Amino acid sequence: MAKKSKLAQRADDLKTAVTDLVAAVVSPPAKKKRRKAKKAKVVKAAKKVKKTAKKTVRKAKKKARKAAK
Repeated sequence: MAKKSKLAQRADDLKTAVTDLVAAVVSPPAKKKRRKAKKAKVVKAAKKVKKTAKKTVRKAKKKARKAAK
């Protein structure tokens, strides 16, 4: 069996590397769903807190206006 030339060896190495890359791109790892659900809950809670804070500020402003009159 004849020994491969350096160029032929390099070509084979590159071909293998490209094949591996394509295989990796085609099948991405499965995403975790639990973290998303947790994040959604946290975002919802944060929005609720923000809304409550806004209400409190509005009430305080209203009181201040009434007191100023």
